[in-house]
Amino acid sequence: MINYSENKERQYHIQVAPGEVGEYVLLPGDPKRCAKIARYFDDPVLIADNREYVTITGTLGGKKISVTSTGIGGPSAAIAMTELVNCGARTFVRVGTCGGMQLPVKSGDIVIASGAIRMEGTSREYAPIEFPAVADFRVTNALHDAAASLGFASHVGVVQCKDSFYGQHQPELMPVSYELTQKWEAWKRLGCLASEMESAALFTVAAYLGVRCGSCFLVMANQERAKAGLENPVVHDVDAAIRTGIEAIRILMDQDEKENMK
Repeated sequence: MINYSENKERQYHIQVAPGEVGEYVLLPGDPKRCAKIARYFDDPVLIADNREYVTITGTLGGKKISVTSTGIGGPSAAIAMTELVNCGARTFVRVGTCGGMQLPVKSGDIVIASGAIRMEGTSREYAPIEFPAVADFRVTNALHDAAASLGFASHVGVVQCKDSFYGQHQPELMPVSYELTQKWEAWKRLGCLASEMESAALFTVAAYLGVRCGSCFLVMANQERAKAGLENPVVHDVDAAIRTGIEAIRILMDQDEKENMK
């Protein structure tokens, strides 16, 4: 394809060159979260800041690690992953926020996605809808073990991914309200834990590119708990999700090092 970048050594959107990122990359949506995540790195250095994509690289236990923001939604997340893979990244952990869907999923909890419902458009341009969007098993296990070791309440299961934030929160105002509300009820009955916007695309693109990806989220609130009249504060502090992601990568680094020594 045509290289649209002014600097041909750098990826067009993220403006990163090969060798500037680690094999392990954390993927928040919000660019402002990159600095919060990089506080857990040793010797963090800003690599690039272009559009919604901020990239910082440092080390963790002596191994190179990076964080790149993806913006909101599947299209920009898929671009970030593709260009990061072009630069040498191989293991990804999405760290973000979600809205709970099951009553036991409370504000401030951590949700770890084992798979994602592909109710978005990006993944359909990579794989037929019959193909499942599934997280990497080892990354998911590492996230589960990380949350447990840190003492965070966590839930592992399927999440729903959509393209319209307001289609979730105000479905009755949409011309296709009948479809949105019926599917929402179906997802609930199937045990879907939470709703977010990126994992279905990331899991599908990761499968296509042959790399590993998992996701963990802070539960900001749960609209189903609100409907049921249950306690439902809004939580904004994403540090628990960040710490879970960082600890998961430590676990994966140790596992990979042991594998390479065999």
